[in-house]
Amino acid sequence: MKFDIVVIGSGPGGYVAAIRASQLGKKVAIIEKADLGGVCLNWGCIPTKALLKSAQVFDYINHAADYGIQVGEFKADFDGMVKRSRGVADGMSKGIAFLMKKNKIEVIKGSAKLAGKGKIAVTGEAGASTVEADHIILATGARSRELPNIKIDGKHVIGYREAMVLPKQPKEMLIIGSGAIGMEFAYFYSSIGTKVTIVEFMNRILPIEDEEVSKAMAMNYKKRGIDILTESSVEKVEVKGDRCHVTVKTKSGEQQFETDIVLSAAGVQTNLENLGLEEMGIKTDKGKVVVDEFYQTSAPGVYAIGDIVPGPALAHVASAEGIICVEAICGHHPEPLNYGNIPGCTYTHPEVASVGYTETQAKEKGYDIVVGKFPFSASGKASAGGHKDGFVKVIFDKKYGEWLGCHMVGEGVTDMIIEAVVARNLETTGHEILKSIHPHPTMSEAVMEAVAQAYGECIHL
Repeated sequence: MKFDIVVIGSGPGGYVAAIRASQLGKKVAIIEKADLGGVCLNWGCIPTKALLKSAQVFDYINHAADYGIQVGEFKADFDGMVKRSRGVADGMSKGIAFLMKKNKIEVIKGSAKLAGKGKIAVTGEAGASTVEADHIILATGARSRELPNIKIDGKHVIGYREAMVLPKQPKEMLIIGSGAIGMEFAYFYSSIGTKVTIVEFMNRILPIEDEEVSKAMAMNYKKRGIDILTESSVEKVEVKGDRCHVTVKTKSGEQQFETDIVLSAAGVQTNLENLGLEEMGIKTDKGKVVVDEFYQTSAPGVYAIGDIVPGPALAHVASAEGIICVEAICGHHPEPLNYGNIPGCTYTHPEVASVGYTETQAKEKGYDIVVGKFPFSASGKASAGGHKDGFVKVIFDKKYGEWLGCHMVGEGVTDMIIEAVVARNLETTGHEILKSIHPHPTMSEAVMEAVAQAYGECIHL
């Protein structure tokens, strides 16, 4: 049980790090106490997208007449949607198991704890054992953050995990938080007929996005019949019978709500308990492990990646960190990760995608900016597809043409944002985007049109 590199946790940070280490010729093991793939594949990114796709299909059927199609009687099969979602997750987890075998990575089932330099104590169904490694990578991820005054009971007051496998569709749901998790579940449940209320502490939904994005999504959600309370907080939840009695503090005073389910989507908290960090002298700060630019902790030979280190708690960030960490261990001298060029995506309908500075942030940084915006209502592809909601917004530095930020709301924009990410990585200017031929008709033309609008050259507005 001696390895070159051992990874604790098999989420998108851990399993990617393990595979990259194997590719670089290292003897690798991964320790996982639950299902391979971690939260992302089993209880996060993937199964939620399966649920959202079911909601989108249901939306299509509801609006079939808009496309010249007559549909007979139909209804949402909540159990069927959940079953499909779990099947997708199961298939992905099995895919990770295949990748482990393909890359000759030893999978050790059990809970892991650091037990001295180069040693890990593992407790599993087979009993206790000790694993030794030259390098140990911590990739233990995060879970739903429990608000101090809102106790999650898993039945009436739930986190994202329970929201994916409820025994029956609730008639009413109150969601605490309007980040990606809260917004996605709000879309899913409202689309299939649940009455949804969102309570957000900040002054707008999707508070980390550009203000125009927040405004557009608020209008869209209200049009869907979703109630939104901003600058509000849930003070108390009392369960009486099968109903939740919720006290919400708003700008105008306290309001009382009754609902079937309260979903706490107010962020995540890191899984740092019982890892042996204190015994190893590994420094933490505000619930995150302190690391250098290549993810070395304060204990030699121990590294940390993903949700447990500072930075966005996103699957693609964890994967990138895992690769950089392993390549640094193996002496490949990788470039540190540029945290200013990380795309963020929210898989609602319409979708939200962004990278770089918001307009407000760019101004606060002192940039003299030019801003362009192109609505999908002016896009031929969007009109043909029946998805005219949303826009593309671009922000450039006026002096040098640097692409400072890109913000999108619309159909399929999570697949479009990569143009801005790659262009920013290559230090592309606005004029280079403008002169790159975008295919017609596509949604991606809106990027070119937004850039053109920024420079006074827009044809279709």
